[in-house]
Amino acid sequence: MSISAEEKKRYFQETAIVLQREGFRVEPSVGGRLGVWLDDHPICEVDQIGGITYRSDNIPTQEYVTAKDKAYRIVCNTAEYMKQMEQAPPLKVSNLPDRYKVLADFNGVVLAGAHSKYGVEFVTWDWDHDRKGLSHGHYFTGNYEGAKRDFATRSGLIPEQQLFKDEQLIEIYRCCADTLDAGFDLTYEQEKCIKSVQEQIENGMPDIMDRIREQDQHTVEPYSQEQTM
Repeated sequence: MSISAEEKKRYFQETAIVLQREGFRVEPSVGGRLGVWLDDHPICEVDQIGGITYRSDNIPTQEYVTAKDKAYRIVCNTAEYMKQMEQAPPLKVSNLPDRYKVLADFNGVVLAGAHSKYGVEFVTWDWDHDRKGLSHGHYFTGNYEGAKRDFATRSGLIPEQQLFKDEQLIEIYRCCADTLDAGFDLTYEQEKCIKSVQEQIENGMPDIMDRIREQDQHTVEPYSQEQTM
């Protein structure tokens, strides 16, 4: 399906907003591309909807490889919801701005999105019994994954008890690593199962090691103070 110039423009604008929000520097490049930088170091270019190009000599260390992978995930994620925003029908409710679009609607709960100068804003609402009004809005500016998860549990598509929060997943990952490193007498099947849990968490949270390192850096050291007379 062909993409209009206006749709492509909106995608690149949204992608730039999200990349900047996640700590990247973004600059216009040749042919309408977006140059993506980490501090003063070039990482990649967004050259199409959902795609990047990069030079291998621009990512010489693991830090830059991780940054490139993060930028690519942002580019793909943005492409997914921007495609939905282009195709979704308007959310027609009295006393609600007509900029909202219906991204999902199930079991009395709606997931909507609206463009803003800060990027796409996502909201989940409960429908009133007559479907003429909405209530109990949960707002997720720039958090598409969080909005989808909220919609899935709120509408009953997935029981909330079956989903772990990011903080919980990090601690589960830590426990898996500690168990594998502790020298316990594990069977082959037990070790295989624990490693598969780690891999599943890594696939769902590719930046988990960065989060763990950041968490460790912010760990408060025990405070001691010498008193003098």
